[in-house]
Amino acid sequence: MNNEQVDILIFGAHPDDAEIGMGGTIAKHVQAGLKVGICDLTAAEMSSNGTVELRRQEAEAASAALGISARSCLNLPDRGLRPLPEQIGAIVAEIRLRKPRIVFAPYWQDRHPDHNACSALVEEAVFNAKLRRYMPELPPVQVKQLVYYYINDIKDVSLVVDISGYSDIKRTALSAYRSQFESGGPGSDIVQTPLNQRYLERVEARDSLLGQARGWSSAEGFAIKNPHAVSLFTEE
Repeated sequence: MNNEQVDILIFGAHPDDAEIGMGGTIAKHVQAGLKVGICDLTAAEMSSNGTVELRRQEAEAASAALGISARSCLNLPDRGLRPLPEQIGAIVAEIRLRKPRIVFAPYWQDRHPDHNACSALVEEAVFNAKLRRYMPELPPVQVKQLVYYYINDIKDVSLVVDISGYSDIKRTALSAYRSQFESGGPGSDIVQTPLNQRYLERVEARDSLLGQARGWSSAEGFAIKNPHAVSLFTEE
């Protein structure tokens, strides 16, 4: 979209990863007045359904539904994410451009190898982004916290966010990805994948289950590796 600085920057391997994992959290923070950005590492050119151009249009529609401030694509190779200096450098450049306080990445153990690779790359980049002698042509940026969101597989939930009033926005954003989540009728050339076999229903069921433990109608879960600092505990 643009080069706007953001408070929160979310990385995903593909367009729709961030929306699956934390679409409600995104909408909630946007409506609270924070600037939120999404960076897709790849254009999802290896996806079984849809095209790169269609996926780009769907990502734009999802971004509009969420109200985010910025979205970009690094055009790294789909199914080719590797801990290479040029890939880490591209992510560092995005962090230094956006200057976020908090960065999100996919949880590090997921059934999709690209999600795991994205997680590892972002962790490396967040560390490198603060080093003044690494890519010295760009000013260093110190990220306060790296948080991990879930796409497919959930365990070790450290944080939960109440999204009870934002599930409809998340559903609208995800529905924009028709090429990924609609199964098509008889005679359709759409390839059957886990995503178009009632996947969105399972995402909503997961969010409902995470909220149930706190008496919320819906919630999204997150994990952290470093302690999350607070100055005061409240009874929320």
